[in-house]
Amino acid sequence: MPDWISAPGGRQDAEDRITFETPAPARQALDGTVVAPLVHLGVLDVFGPDAERFLQGQTSAQVGLADGNLAPLTVFCTPKGRMLANAQLLRVNEEHYRLVMPRGLVQPLAEHLGKFAAFYKAQLEVRDDLALIGLIGREAPALAEVRLDLLPPAVWHQSGDADVQLLAHPGPRPRLLVCLPTERAASLWTRLAEQATPVGNAVWCLHDIQAGLAWLTPMHRDALLPQMINWEALGGISFKKGCYTGQEVVARAHFRGQVKRRLVRAQLEGGELPPLGSPVETSEGKAVGEVLAAELDAYDQAEILAVLTTKEDLGPLRVAGQAFKQLKLPYPIERLDPESLAAKA
Repeated sequence: MPDWISAPGGRQDAEDRITFETPAPARQALDGTVVAPLVHLGVLDVFGPDAERFLQGQTSAQVGLADGNLAPLTVFCTPKGRMLANAQLLRVNEEHYRLVMPRGLVQPLAEHLGKFAAFYKAQLEVRDDLALIGLIGREAPALAEVRLDLLPPAVWHQSGDADVQLLAHPGPRPRLLVCLPTERAASLWTRLAEQATPVGNAVWCLHDIQAGLAWLTPMHRDALLPQMINWEALGGISFKKGCYTGQEVVARAHFRGQVKRRLVRAQLEGGELPPLGSPVETSEGKAVGEVLAAELDAYDQAEILAVLTTKEDLGPLRVAGQAFKQLKLPYPIERLDPESLAAKA
């Protein structure tokens, strides 16, 4: 665990989980402003004269839209349209792009893309020398502006320079992600913690759930179409760009309406967190979906994201013996073109 996390009292409970002694951390994020080390996320850089052309043929994003302002969502697929990883794509500077994504998929994606990068003037680098810090709360934008001297961007946009990037994510409270060199993390954390309460990264993951934002895990790699996690409703797929790996299958599923499973948000009537991959079951014990993410909310109730069959009249559902109550997603299930996000910037 890096010193910038352990020195202020961070405890590593798992490879991708940090906690602090802060009581009721999820409640703190609702009532105030919190700061969290985002150790579950990682960074993969793509750079070189052909970086844009290389990425354009591999990812669902219209790469030219990542212009240093818009930082769109994107996804990488197999030829059969199954997701290998999803990420946020940002432009660091000319001929240099950055992917922020779940840490457990950074190396597998680098190995996969490396098979094709050899045919381009493009290089891949797993960035273990960068720190990711999250700010959540009503005062997060003002705090970031004061401590970083950066104007907070709109959701799915970026501000900053080649050394420090500030990204905005959706959620029930304002959320900002800072990416900066590890050697600068301790100083920034100290300054942020003067006005923000340190919490573990589970709080950030909870806000992902409440935003209806699912990040792929190694367990679900090569198993789901992008539409099964509502990626087109979040602006993560450009249907106006040319070919990329898996594009034909992804486009066919969209235009023919062949998506048989969809991401839903739910609350479980109990405080037990189900393991990832836990089945969503009918009263007869039939599996009709599975859990992609789960965290405890401010009231110690389990909130989850699950991929569920689109068939109607499933009746009462349960997960790990707990009643399943479906909650409303904060966005409509309809296509959102990333080009429209760029136009609004």
